[in-house]
Amino acid sequence: MPTALIILAAGQGTRMQSDRPKVLHEIAGAPLIAHAMAAGAALAPERTVIVAGHGADAVRAAVLEIAPDAAVVVQQEQLGTAHAVAQARAALDGFTGDAIVLYGDTPFIRPETLAAMAEARARHAVVVLGFEPADPGRYGRLVMAGGALDRIVEFKDATPDERAIGLCNSGVIAADCALLFQLIDAVGNDNAADEYYLTDIVGLARARGLSAGVVVCDEAETLGVNSRADLARAEAAFQARARAEALENGVTLIAPETVFFAHDTVIGRDALIEPNVIFGPGVTVESGAHIRAFCHLEGAHVSRGAVIGPFARLRPGAELSEDVRVGNFVEVKNALVAEGAKINHLSYIGDATVGAEANIGAGTVTCNYDGVFKHHTEIGARAFIGSDTMLVAPVRIGEGAMTAGGSVITSDVPDGALALGRARQDNKPGLAAKLFERLQAEKARRKGN
Repeated sequence: MPTALIILAAGQGTRMQSDRPKVLHEIAGAPLIAHAMAAGAALAPERTVIVAGHGADAVRAAVLEIAPDAAVVVQQEQLGTAHAVAQARAALDGFTGDAIVLYGDTPFIRPETLAAMAEARARHAVVVLGFEPADPGRYGRLVMAGGALDRIVEFKDATPDERAIGLCNSGVIAADCALLFQLIDAVGNDNAADEYYLTDIVGLARARGLSAGVVVCDEAETLGVNSRADLARAEAAFQARARAEALENGVTLIAPETVFFAHDTVIGRDALIEPNVIFGPGVTVESGAHIRAFCHLEGAHVSRGAVIGPFARLRPGAELSEDVRVGNFVEVKNALVAEGAKINHLSYIGDATVGAEANIGAGTVTCNYDGVFKHHTEIGARAFIGSDTMLVAPVRIGEGAMTAGGSVITSDVPDGALALGRARQDNKPGLAAKLFERLQAEKARRKGN
């Protein structure tokens, strides 16, 4: 059965105390809405509709960057969840299949759970995702009758007996798309909040003689983010899960609680990650690589046998081949570093190609930016770059070439050549002693005054 996703993302999130739309706050380097979309994407939806409201332009820009084919519609007035879903009607015109309603501020619904809901749709007209929290609090309750879902009652409208029910509503609903909008058309707002509740469609379906079912998930999947404290808890939950998965997959984490992953971090088995390492989005670390303490990586690929850090930074476009060494206080950006190359100390390599087994001395900088354009530096295989060399791009250092320490290299260096680009040293015998005497005398004079 074809599937459409309707993701509600119109709330302002006043408790976040932020000018940014709530669904654009990030967990593990990705907006909340991206997590919800990723879960739904596992169903290979034919259409995806995001219902935006507050900050709709910013939400639209973020959504289209993730899924250019998604439709973003705007709920001008926040009149309830049923009203929000109704805004997706035009975007789903002509669609035949199931619709699943998700929430942009609920990032941890598992794809397996959504697959279970899609499967349950074969048995029920409407399927609701439920959970049994340790503290039901103010969640809506799922009222069962004869093994089927009879209705959903919001906490504000529930009787004491209904509030005693432990099975709660996550808000996630699946139904035939045409039926969903038919039921929404019948929803009223005669309730304590004067809102159009999406949950009312269950009772309306039952009144038509249609069946409703429940799929139960773990409470952790239903965690919603409504405040900065919720956001911190969600980040902690993601990191705990990611660390556990890494350990289960054969990654060594010396101090797991100090390592932070992005939503898309990939690390191969037998990789070793030392304490206090942060992975931004877009990082792949292959099997057997070693990331030493206090490194920060984003948009980078680290191959088998490479050793990075400590205190190294890999920025987007850093491509490190097998057995590369990147040492302390080295930054690599948009650069290919070939097999066995070494950049061990205090260097910046950006917009560059470093050949196999090249050795980059301490303090080397590829001067890649002229204030307007970026330029490329090419360092040949087995080249030796002396310490404190400034490579002013565009420039090529040939294979097996060498630069003398302290050089400023502005022209290409042929294969096997030695380049010196520094002023000639001139020693002045005895001048240092005379200069110090003069300076000390001046210091004494000033102190006397």
